[in-house]
Amino acid sequence: MSTPHVVVVMGVAGTGKTTIGPLLAAGLGVPYAEGDDFHPAANIAKMSAGTPLDDTDRLPWLDAIGRWAHGRAGLGGVVSSSALKRVYRDRLRAEAPGAVFLHLTGDRALIEERMADRKGHFMPTALLDSQFATLQPLQADEAGVAVDVSGTPEEITQRAVAALRRLDI
Repeated sequence: MSTPHVVVVMGVAGTGKTTIGPLLAAGLGVPYAEGDDFHPAANIAKMSAGTPLDDTDRLPWLDAIGRWAHGRAGLGGVVSSSALKRVYRDRLRAEAPGAVFLHLTGDRALIEERMADRKGHFMPTALLDSQFATLQPLQADEAGVAVDVSGTPEEITQRAVAALRRLDI
């Protein structure tokens, strides 16, 4: 990547967005923003109760992430957001047209195991099926790359940095 871009680290819950995001930001020399911090309190309460968010719930969250990404345009940054549907990514790009996506992908069993090992996170493992059902992977016309989450966080980050550097953007 010849100019600093904003990278949106996306994927279902448990893929490691919160772990890989800061490592990626450090590797690229840009700031990191935790996408969960942009959720309104009502969204966190809903997810904590085991209720999946609907599109209406996600709009203010996506807009807040998009505003942060817009503010980092030309400066670079990394932000996490599940961005599971194309329409969500389109909404983020409407605010930050130069954003690129890093889709963290992986085997469902591995992701469920990692989710079960997390401590103090509001997203219960019970919502993983709804996340996979909602997921629309990156399409060919979307700027971004997919990286498998097997291995250590450092290995995943190295693959992500290499894949992002190969993007022709």
